[in-house]
Amino acid sequence: MQTYILNDLEENMQNVMVIGIAGGSGSGKTTLSQKIKDVFGEEVVILCHDYYYKSNEDIPLEERKKLNYDHPNSFDTDLLIDQLKCLKEKGSVCHPVYSFVEHTRLNETVEVRPTKVIIVEGILIFENKELCDLMDIKVFVDTDGDVRIIRRLLRDVQERGRDLDSVVNQYLSTVKPMHEEFVDPSKKRADIIIPEGGENTVALSMLLEKIKSFMNKN
Repeated sequence: MQTYILNDLEENMQNVMVIGIAGGSGSGKTTLSQKIKDVFGEEVVILCHDYYYKSNEDIPLEERKKLNYDHPNSFDTDLLIDQLKCLKEKGSVCHPVYSFVEHTRLNETVEVRPTKVIIVEGILIFENKELCDLMDIKVFVDTDGDVRIIRRLLRDVQERGRDLDSVVNQYLSTVKPMHEEFVDPSKKRADIIIPEGGENTVALSMLLEKIKSFMNKN
């Protein structure tokens, strides 16, 4: 599988803004990220940490279903870091494609070209210091736990083909304890904490203005 394609161009990394958007599962990270992209279009690319789940293709499907997907070790974060560095250096990358039905990576990849603004989004992106150090702005989306579990239930059942019992069992056995152990403590690394994510229009407007100011200077 091709991992990334380097270009020969050498650009100053300061010409690229990297925004990290973290928060618990169902907090509204994706909504916030997408609203930013809707404003700036092709000037913004989104890298989801979920793309970088380890393949675990050597493990039978029934066993893969039982793995803890909310622990930092479930991600190939080193690959995300390498590809983010490449994008900052004006190279193109091909990120993995992950199947939440088969719980493994698919054979295809998606090519991403360098842009002025890169959004890195995921529940555990602030847990890794090396990844954090590549970010210019770190945003933590802080949403009530009851809201997050309802959103996760709807997403996993409607979009990922999961049944209700499996989603609830996963939430109680891994999602909630991993949130308490890793996700919530990681918000201490955030520059900005936004309640309700993309639904917080005041915070969203301030973030958009910051991005516009950066783009006008570059």
